[in-house]
Amino acid sequence: MYKDQLVPTEVIEQRIHLVRRQRVMLDRDLAELYGVTTAALNQAVKRNAGRFPEDFMLRLTREEFDSLRSQIVTLEGRGKHPKYLPRVFTEQGVAMLSGVLRSKRAVQVNIAIMRTFVQLRRMLETNEVLARKLADLEAKYDDKFRVVFDAIRQLMAPPTVDQERSQIGFTTTDE
Repeated sequence: MYKDQLVPTEVIEQRIHLVRRQRVMLDRDLAELYGVTTAALNQAVKRNAGRFPEDFMLRLTREEFDSLRSQIVTLEGRGKHPKYLPRVFTEQGVAMLSGVLRSKRAVQVNIAIMRTFVQLRRMLETNEVLARKLADLEAKYDDKFRVVFDAIRQLMAPPTVDQERSQIGFTTTDE
């Protein structure tokens, strides 16, 4: 799909999910990015099982898979009801994959994925710094600014599943 060009960061970001409080990538997404089949990727992992401890690679539970499937619209048709639950790889597991999949493309894609993970980490750190600065400002000023601080905190918070669905129409509050 991405032939000889490096994979865009946005494409990688869309394939990073949060499972068990860790950022992970699905085996099928990694296989697509590396230009191999999911079966070939998983076979390479099996042949090198010692390189993938539990904190590098996880097997999804049925509930986790169903939850991800509800978030990812593209799991239609093939892959909708897989025979085996997919594996997911943490950042360290993805790094280990480049040693297992020894193609030139695998190395280039792996570099792009690692850079994306680093970029996401930096964005989260920046958000934490802003949250601390906001808390300092809030401590200095009185309650008149509480509404402003609360609004800023809401904007900084990651969207929840309910917030991601856009509401249509107006809501009223009864007071």
